[in-house]
Amino acid sequence: MLETLVNEVLRPLWGLWLMVLFLGIVFWAYRPKNKDRFESYGDIPLRDDEDKER
Repeated sequence: MLETLVNEVLRPLWGLWLMVLFLGIVFWAYRPKNKDRFESYGDIPLRDDEDKER
């Protein structure tokens, strides 16, 4: 019974689930609210060792 449910219903939906997950991550990453934080993360390799600002 459970094996039939998995094989017939859930297995064909893996592509859809992965697409929704991917689009959710992309939406989260490109939200304007996160822009400043990600820009500061991108500047980490360029900071001096003496600069303790995070």
